[in-house]
Amino acid sequence: MSAARAIGLLLGVAADAALGDPRRGHPVAAFGRAAQSLERVVYRDSREAGVLYNAVLTGGVVALGVGVERLGRGRPLVQALGTAAATWAVLGGTSLGAEGTAMAQSLDGGRLDEARARLPNLCGREPDLLDNQGLSRATVESVAENTSDAVVAPLLWGAVAGVPGLLGYRAINTLDAMVGHRSPRYTNFGWASARIDDVANLVPARVAAMLTSLCAPVVGGSARGAWRTWRQDASAHPSPNAGQIESAFAGALGVRLGGQTIYGYGAEERPVLGEGRTPDSGDVTRSVELSRVIGTATAAVSAVASVAISWLRRRR
Repeated sequence: MSAARAIGLLLGVAADAALGDPRRGHPVAAFGRAAQSLERVVYRDSREAGVLYNAVLTGGVVALGVGVERLGRGRPLVQALGTAAATWAVLGGTSLGAEGTAMAQSLDGGRLDEARARLPNLCGREPDLLDNQGLSRATVESVAENTSDAVVAPLLWGAVAGVPGLLGYRAINTLDAMVGHRSPRYTNFGWASARIDDVANLVPARVAAMLTSLCAPVVGGSARGAWRTWRQDASAHPSPNAGQIESAFAGALGVRLGGQTIYGYGAEERPVLGEGRTPDSGDVTRSVELSRVIGTATAAVSAVASVAISWLRRRR
């Protein structure tokens, strides 16, 4: 069982690297459409409605994952293939790298209108008010946060809980992105989705920051700077998790992140992370390279962790 899960995780990572996300029929997109349909039915401006909404959707995909795991009991090949398919479905590392690279090319070429049009593919900020440096900063921050959310966290949950962990985590994170923000419509309805996502990412976010420190020298970054900035600045961020890897990226790349952040529903004043210069297009490229190295390291860590967890369970 342990070897099958580890092999499945690695096969899923390889599939994501080779295939990326499908342009049509992506499972996460299908889940998002189902979530929108359910929202139209159950939406109320209350926390209770939001709890029901999240429980139905997350519980449904976890149940699907449990079914897949049961099919693989005593059948290592089935378990490995089921884990691989689920891993491929929930990972976003290749698409994240492609978007970050395309953004770096647009910024490097001075094509700001093109870069502004691309930014919504990475985050929900208001792009029209951002210049080259603002777009670069937004991209580095988004690459950092999505490295944790779309690569590190799903792999770690897969190592701990197999297919239910992979699918359940992706459902939680997707719902947070859809309704967990601080707009008037979702302050109450999205409360549960935001809080559950915070809990699901508590450990992965810190593992991601630690891996950032370890991997920084591979792309010419500073391991010491990543560690120092992470320990010094992460707690100032309003999110208990996003600030972990964003501060580590800031220190690793020698840049300064944070400051005023403008969304469609209003502006937030974020704390400054790091003591370096303002990011530019070159830092966007380096952030993508760092993200890829972290993804590779996480794949190895997750495979080893899945074997170790299974061994410990058998010892009990």
